Amino acid sequence: MMARSGGGNGNNFKIEEATIKDIQLTFAQNKLTSRQLVDYYLHRIESLNPVLGGVIEVNLDVRKEADEVDKQRENNNTRSVSSDLHGIPVLLKYSIATTDKLNTTAGSYALLGSQVSRDDTVVERLRNAGALILGKATMTLLKMKNPYVERGNPCGSSSGSAISVAANMVAVSLGTETDGSIICSAEYNAVVGLKPTVGLTSRAGVIPLSPRQDTIGTVSDAVYVLDSIVGFDIRDLEATRTAAKFIPTGGYKQFLNEDGLKGKILGVVRHSFLALSNVYVADTVEWSCPDTKERSKSFGQEIFIAAEATKGIGEEGDSDDGEAFTRRI
Repeated sequence: MMARSGGGNGNNFKIEEATIKDIQLTFAQNKLTSRQLVDYYLHRIESLNPVLGGVIEVNLDVRKEADEVDKQRENNNTRSVSSDLHGIPVLLKYSIATTDKLNTTAGSYALLGSQVSRDDTVVERLRNAGALILGKATMTLLKMKNPYVERGNPCGSSSGSAISVAANMVAVSLGTETDGSIICSAEYNAVVGLKPTVGLTSRAGVIPLSPRQDTIGTVSDAVYVLDSIVGFDIRDLEATRTAAKFIPTGGYKQFLNEDGLKGKILGVVRHSFLALSNVYVADTVEWSCPDTKERSKSFGQEIFIAAEATKGIGEEGDSDDGEAFTRRI
């Protein structure tokens, strides 16, 4: 799952960087409709996607579906209106199956035009929650660009899912992960990425890579999506049967805590980053480090230790790493 890390505020609402909570509040105040939200995202896709390449297909029926959920909200005649995702557009990775007019190819021409018998289980759950499937996100094997660094690597294979959220072409998206596909894409594109434990979300309807490792995954927005898609699925019996036992009653949203960082120990990454040859990472760390300690006081942290770290946002290099990925598998 991919979600934005920022948020707007109720007094000066802007769709860019707005969280699901912000959007739902604006819905409730009758200041925004799902149709208007969909139109905004489609306009962003039309404007930015020719350069970034994060979205490979758009749901041609999404405007009609947005009108339907707006009517539901107006009449308040369905249980899904109370869902956090009601009327929220979601992008799906190209390997997640849907029975609508969208393709499910995992980036392969060999599967173009193929039809699936049913929606992926997590897609069924998203639809039941009132979410709108905006379209499908591009995967690693198709060339894309990092929205922050022109020649930066967006990482993958959930590249399009992360790029689209980072560029405000959608509020949240779904990716999949076998070995870092969600986490590295989120890291390189500066969005929140959540990789659930295998079995927490059903993989039924996903074009697989490894049955022992594959999982579908989206800080509050990520939790709203997670609560909507987790659970037991007989079509993915062995994995979900075990994990479902550990899903807390009432879901994960109850554990959201704005003061969760108070008193925590953070590691400040400085020397390791500055020693790297990646000028983008080095410059970013050099710019942000001097006031990191001061700014963090608002979150309640007072203790800092040195730490090693991994690669940072938008590693420079050829963004089309599909050939290397193909060699690995």
